[in-house]
Amino acid sequence: MNRRAVVFAGPRRVEVVDEPLAPPPAGHALVRTRVSAISAGTELLVYRGELPADRPLDESLPALAGAAFRYPARYGYAAVGEVVGAGEGARDWLGRRVFALVPHASAFVAPTSELVEVPPSIGDEAAALFASTETAVTLVLDAHPRLGERAVVVGQGVIGLLATSLLARFPLAALVVVDADAARARRGRDLGATAAAADLAEARAALARISEDASADLALEVSGNPAALDAAIGLTGREGRVVLGSFYGAKRASVDLGTHFHRGRLTLASSQVSHLPPTLGGRWDHARRRAVAWSALARVDAQALVTHRFDVARAADAYARLDAGPGDALQILLTYDRKTAEAR
Repeated sequence: MNRRAVVFAGPRRVEVVDEPLAPPPAGHALVRTRVSAISAGTELLVYRGELPADRPLDESLPALAGAAFRYPARYGYAAVGEVVGAGEGARDWLGRRVFALVPHASAFVAPTSELVEVPPSIGDEAAALFASTETAVTLVLDAHPRLGERAVVVGQGVIGLLATSLLARFPLAALVVVDADAARARRGRDLGATAAAADLAEARAALARISEDASADLALEVSGNPAALDAAIGLTGREGRVVLGSFYGAKRASVDLGTHFHRGRLTLASSQVSHLPPTLGGRWDHARRRAVAWSALARVDAQALVTHRFDVARAADAYARLDAGPGDALQILLTYDRKTAEAR
């Protein structure tokens, strides 16, 4: 069969190519894609050419293992579809609805070991946010929120909003979200944050209303903006924790690691979804985290986070829309049915 696949031909150049797809070998399934989600973080780095050249594109994704970043490149990791073909030993997967960490294409072949069956209660569009939800779950696991703490989430994109929805379920003293886009900040408030701020000053004022030192115990930086890391550090008080979920690619962050950071004994930690926190290795595995992520996704109106849908033939327009700036674009999906899909 043939398929349509998205190819990053160069900086800010996206093409959709028609190409043949071989039948699935033993242990593999052929999946017809229904929808795939575009990441406004890492994928925009690929689109803009802001990843370090000749570095592995993404070592954590089996479909891209060993592939260095150079154009033309294929990327994406949030596809939902139906198994329509199967090789020997995989026939029992026929008809199942699955999620896979594969680049954007109208169909793909993958080992069944790399497919995740979508629960019947989760719709296709919500399921496309599974990778983002699993990332948000990992952020919270790395953050170790504690009873009565003051927490700040800097950045209210999809992952930031999902992390906010998870943190809102903890008995925190305060949960402040920070985003320069007022609509995104309001979304965070709607998901359970106690206050929403546009910048560092507003966030500090919100913290001052419940704390004399106007600081956070815990800050998550998920904006994708290197300048925001310094703001997150500045909002965090003595012996507080800053968890960095953003991936900046080739961009560099200028941060003040002087008196406040050094004498305050702050902890700066990275969070990455491809690995579970080492401290949880005795009790957690990827299957348990997946179950938690599906449960978390079911509790959020994930489809409300989807603001635009583009047929895959218009993939270039979808990336240009995200590249133009946040505006009203939050989660953009690619669809694979020319008859019904339209951007909106």
